[in-house]
Formats: sequence, C-alpha cells, structure tokens
Amino acid sequence: MASHIVGYPRMGPKRELKFALESFWDGKSSADDLKKVSADLRSSIWKQMSDAGIKYIPSNTFSYYDQVLDTTAMLGAVPPRYGWTGGEIGFDTYFSMARGNASVPAMEMTKWFDTNYHFIVPELGPDVEFSYASHKAVEEYKEAKALGVDTVPVLVGPVSYLLLSKPAKGVEKSFSLISLLDKILPIYKEVVAELKAAGASWIQFDEPTLVKDLESHQLQAFTSAYSQLESSLSGLNVLVETYFADVPAEAFKTLTSLEGVTGFGFDLVRGTKTLDLIKGGFPSGKYLFAGVVDGRNIWANDAAASLSILQSLECIVGKDKVVVSSSCSLLHTAVDLVNETKLDKELKSWLAFAAQKVVEVNALAKALDGRKDEAFFSANAAAQASRKSSPRVTNEAVQKAAAALKSSDHRRATNVSARLDAQQKKLKLPILPTTTIGSFPQTMDLRRVRREFKAKKVSEENYVKAIKEEINKVVKLQEELDIDVLVHGEPERNDMVEYFGEQLSGFAFTVNGWVQSYGSRCVKPPIIFGDVSRPKPMTVFWSSMAQSMTARPMKGMLTGPVTILNWSFVRNDQPRFETCYQIALAIKDEVEDLEKAGINVIQIDEAALREGLPLRKSEEAFYLEWAVHSFRITNCGVADTTQIHTHMCYSNFNDIIHSIIDMDADVITIENSRSDEKLLSVFREGVKYGAGIGPGVYDIHSPRIPSTEEIADRVNKMLLVLETNILWVNPDCGLKTRKYTEVKPALQNMVAATKLIRTQLSSAK
Repeated sequence: MASHIVGYPRMGPKRELKFALESFWDGKSSADDLKKVSADLRSSIWKQMSDAGIKYIPSNTFSYYDQVLDTTAMLGAVPPRYGWTGGEIGFDTYFSMARGNASVPAMEMTKWFDTNYHFIVPELGPDVEFSYASHKAVEEYKEAKALGVDTVPVLVGPVSYLLLSKPAKGVEKSFSLISLLDKILPIYKEVVAELKAAGASWIQFDEPTLVKDLESHQLQAFTSAYSQLESSLSGLNVLVETYFADVPAEAFKTLTSLEGVTGFGFDLVRGTKTLDLIKGGFPSGKYLFAGVVDGRNIWANDAAASLSILQSLECIVGKDKVVVSSSCSLLHTAVDLVNETKLDKELKSWLAFAAQKVVEVNALAKALDGRKDEAFFSANAAAQASRKSSPRVTNEAVQKAAAALKSSDHRRATNVSARLDAQQKKLKLPILPTTTIGSFPQTMDLRRVRREFKAKKVSEENYVKAIKEEINKVVKLQEELDIDVLVHGEPERNDMVEYFGEQLSGFAFTVNGWVQSYGSRCVKPPIIFGDVSRPKPMTVFWSSMAQSMTARPMKGMLTGPVTILNWSFVRNDQPRFETCYQIALAIKDEVEDLEKAGINVIQIDEAALREGLPLRKSEEAFYLEWAVHSFRITNCGVADTTQIHTHMCYSNFNDIIHSIIDMDADVITIENSRSDEKLLSVFREGVKYGAGIGPGVYDIHSPRIPSTEEIADRVNKMLLVLETNILWVNPDCGLKTRKYTEVKPALQNMVAATKLIRTQLSSAK
C-alpha cells in the first residue's frame, strides 16, 4: 500500500507561523523563538502524516517565506544589492530579499502558476556566482529522521527554477536563463550527495513547468538536466512531480523518458487528459504517483470515483506501481476541518481540508490494496449524495438569469474617450489625478471593533459610530494630503472577497480556513456551495456616508466577479463560468444602486483576472472571453458620467493586454513598481491605450518609504510612453497591511512628486 502527499500547508492550523514571523519582524521576539515555533509545526505535520499511515511524507516543503526563495538561497543566487558576502544565508539576507529593507527594494513577487500563492522571482544573469549557501533541505530531512520519520526531501527542480526566473536588472531581456543549467547542477549534486549521506532513500523534484506549452529547447533541458544528475542520483529513488494541469503529449514523452527517474507524479484532478496519455503508454517498472485527491479545493473526494480511476491505472501500470497522491501540494487548501465549529453538519460533511485529504489519500491507498474501510466509503457516498440533492444548492431564477447572459454581449453604449470627456466635465480633475487603491491601514482597534460586533459584544449603533469615525479620519487625512479622488478606507471590511460573500447567498465561511498568499499574509477564501444572488445592497450605506463627508469624488469600492470567483473555494459541480456570471449579476445590482445613491466613481477590482488564466494556450481564449464578459456585465448599465475603475495586482499582464483593453473600464490601476515597470514595456511596443491608467508608483508590500524624487522619476518614465491626459498616480495596491507611519509619508511624497511634475508640465507649455 503506497500513499504520498506532494506538500503541506506551513502556516499551522491557527496561523502560528504568521504570528511568529510578524513578531520576529517587529523585533518583539528572537530568531530562536521563530525557529522553535517552526520546528514544532514541522514536527506536528510529519507526525500527523505518519499517524495517518502515509508512506511517502514530504520534507523541505516548509518555508519561512517561499519555496522558490528557499531555492534561490540554496543556490546562493542573491542579487548584489543585498550585500551578501557568502557563507550560509541567514534571516537578514533572506527576509531582505523577500520584503526589502530600509535601503533596498524586495525582489519581484508574482503568482505561482494560476494560484493565489505568490513566489519570489529569482533574478539571474550570466555573471551570477552560484554556491551552496543554504543547507535547509538536508537539515529538515535530518530533523524529521531524528523524530523517527523517514521523509521524501522535496526540491524545486532545476529546470522549473530557471524557467520561473527572470533576467536580473541590466541583463538583456533576451538572455537565455536555461543556459545557466550547467552552473546550477553542481549545487543540486551537492545537495543530493548530502541527502544520500543522511540516509534519504527517495527525493522529489517538483517540475511544474512541464504542464505549460514549452518549446523543444526547453524540453531538451529536462533531458539534459536529469541525464547529468543521473550518476549523483544513483542509489536513490527519484520522483519528478508535476501539477496544476495536463502534461502536454510532447512533455509527457520527455518526462517519462528521463534518465534515473523512478516515478512520475501527475495531477489527475485538473489534468484529466493525462489519463489518456498514461493509457497510451507508461514506462514499464516505473511508479505512477496518481494525484486523485484535489489539493486546490476543499470538497470531499468522491472516493468511489477515485478508486475506480486508480484501479484502471493499476491495470495499465501494474500492481504495486500506483501510488495514491494529492493532485498538488495541500498548501493551497485550508489546514484542518476540525477547527471549524460554526459550519453546519450537512455542509461540513461535503468538505475536506488538508488534514482530511491526508486521510482520504490513505483510505484510497488501503482500498486499492484490498483493505477497503467500508465505514469511510459509506459515509463518503452519503455526503456526495446529500450534496447532489440538497435544495440549498440550487436557485432556479438565478440559473435562468445567468443562462440568458451567454447569448448577448454586454457593453456600455458610448466609447471610452467620449465617456472620459463627459466624466471630466462632471468631476473636474487636474492632470495626473492622484488616488489610492481602496483600503487604508487596519489597526488593532479597528479589528477589535469588528470582531466584537460579530460576536455581538458591541451594539450595531456603537459599531456604526466607530466605523464612521474611522472613515472620517481617513477622509480628512486624504484631504490634508490633497489627494484628488478619495476612498473611504474600507474599515468595515475584513477581506475584499469575504466581505461580499457574507452578504451574498450561496456562500459559506470558515473560522480558521486560512490559506497562505505570500510570506505571512493569509487569506480565508469563502466557500461557494450554491447559486449566487444579492439579497440587498452591500456597500451603499458606507459609500454614501463617506461621500457626504467630502466635496471631492469618493470611489465606491467593489470586488469584481472574476476575483470573487478566483479567490473563493468554488463549487465543482458546474462550470466555473456559470458561477462567475451569477456573481456578475449580483455586482451589477450593486453598481447600479451606488450610481443611484450619487456615487460617480466606482471601482470594481479584478485583482485576480490574470491569475485564473489557464496554463495551456489552447484554453486561454475561452477563459478570457467569459472573464472579460463577466466584468462588462457589472457596469454595462451605468451613465457615461459614471467613471468605472478597476484594479489588478501582481501578475504578468503584458500577454493579456488586449483583453484588459476589452474590459472597457474608464480607468485601470495596475501593479508596476515591484516588477521593474515591466508593464510599461507593452506600451513602448506600440499598444495604444485610450482609457485612464495608473501604473503603481510605489510598492506597498514593503515597509520602505519611497522618496519624492524616486516617485517623480517613476512618473516621468510613464510619461515617456503614456499620454498626460490618461495617466493617474497611485500606489501599487491597497494600504491595508501597512502602518500609518509608513502610509502618511509615502502618500505625502506621492502627492509632492505629482505636483512637481504638474508644475514642470505647465511651465513647458
């Protein structure tokens, strides 16, 4: 009987790592305190998997920040600006790369494939001197072994690491990152040698880039890498793991022909076509790690259906060669259903978090071995049947309304330049209008008030009074700073998706269903279990209140349908686009109510639009079609004078710029500063953009405060490629996670830089 878990959440069931990290960063606890919390978490995870009967338990999937950054540390690929002089990489250098420090910015952060997890992008070039500078993989293997658990050490594979990197500053964009393969393989060999010496019998290389559309020279790099590693790997069992999508036919052929590899891991939840490739031919004598338990969602596995797939695979691959696995790391799901005391019994029976998925994997492995746990399978079948027949899942009116959307195109009647003229007559904004993205810092007091109101310890009257005071404070601050288009700061909101989900039907919520987004930042995705509708207005009360406090335009702040979809655990019993159209109709109702209440600027954030883009080119067009359509549905009915904004976060947008234009927003604000202004290159290459645009002028994910000169320099760079009349000035993202001591001076400098450039522009006329 063989069972395997690709990886496990690091944060802990109650976000223990988050609090330990933030305490350490704030100087309230020591490095030893942080290491102790981390060691306890690792120990409990290994013990949990061991007790559940998992045979192949991963190690080195824990991280203080990010597994790709850990690999950068292992390879000693530290950018020169961090002043690292060699030796073992410590917390100072490691966290400076992740978060920046007072004098240097952080490395770029972007989405890990199509998930909401962010990784730190390696910066590489021909002059990087690689050296074995972090022994974490070996240390964690030894740590588990000392606890009596023999683990499978996990490394980000050498080819995927290079394909996920970017050329360092000053290096030609055309530089071939794959050309560095021969330079990093000696370090991988050292790590492998140490793991072998420590007693490891298996090693796992994660090579998720194999699911993408790779060119032949990139595929050739896999053959070359594993051929060069073969002698070092001799005596070890080697698993090459893929996940998140189907492996294309050519990549499957390359992968299953790799030298010295014992087993191959596939995501059979999102990669259902991979089954056909396996049926078409699988190398004799090799292990198939079959990812049948979904690592990306929280629905209980359909055990009978999975067992049937596993049995059919066993007929092809051979008995004892099928290993039951999770489809990917469980990092992307919530930690433990046991901690959910407020979910009702029926709904809870439909769910499985990471801890329960470990049990599911093992139950399937036992059943495949002829030792089926009848009680487990019977309870599982009952839960599946209950979910299919439950009346709380279906709302016929919503289904009909969403179905009717597919047959027509939803667009505003007038083109964007005419709308911008009408909006300018009404709003009378200066050139280079300044704004922020939406949220302002969420203080401890604010969080306490919200928590106490939710627990019914504070009356509604006192809650409204407290939130009103906070909004008033934020409005006054923005007026003092002389920002042009204001926000109310979102003090009433816990999270940009959960806040809306709590007011929509078809959603359920967890107490501890936290998932790591980046570093110590966690999100608590809502669960969309049924048809979605909006029973009553969600934001009109607060937005109207905020607008009454100022004569300046106040943005109404909404989260868009695609982002609500992509940042939730979505029902898997109907196509995602159908759920998205239902959410779009709910947001449309809200947009139109805001407009009626006199809100003239409405921001509909689509932070996660790019994130949902399928990993295979052949599937992109269909996704973009319904995602962009969903956004347009939300605002197709408003007047020309109502200005629709949208915002997008950390992602590579250049390849979908035409879809972004097709969204037909009046103004888009977009991350720009942390990715070395990569976004601007698309306009340098001749893409014409007629709507308003605000590429972020500073990185809010770092505590660093940018100077007026630095921001002015950024704006001037933008003016080289964008027309003055469409450019907005704003930070990269919302300010929720920052402190006021960082926010005030940063915004002061942003406004000062804008005024400086306005003066220069008017004197140049």
